[in-house]
Amino acid sequence: MFKRILISTDGSEITAKAVATAIELARSSGGQLFAIGVKEPFPYSAISEMQPVPPQEFYDAQERIAAARVKAVTDAAAAAGVPAQGHTVEALHPWEAIIDHAKTQGCDLIVMASHGRRGVSALLLGSETQKVLTHSTLPVLVVR
Repeated sequence: MFKRILISTDGSEITAKAVATAIELARSSGGQLFAIGVKEPFPYSAISEMQPVPPQEFYDAQERIAAARVKAVTDAAAAAGVPAQGHTVEALHPWEAIIDHAKTQGCDLIVMASHGRRGVSALLLGSETQKVLTHSTLPVLVVR
């Protein structure tokens, strides 16, 4: 059975279902949970002085949002009696960060929602879940 389970969270409703599934899997197998929240990098442009938000303000907001999402997962895991760790990382490609973090933490399963909140870029680039499925050497459980 899986003992080290990574769950990626973006705070969406469908992700909440994946979180509940990951927590139950960890609880039933006596495993532990590793939650990750991926932050977007600052959207630099050629006209940097015209940015609507200063970079530090952007970074602080991204960290606050990602940390709150990860904390919600670790709190839910603690309430279920499942040991959990949470991390936030910044990445241009969330799927790469998810796979790298799973390997770094020695995870044996990645749990993800079937889709999340990625806007128009998801239509153009494909979902992060699909990319994790394509590139991961670890088992991936997709929750619908």
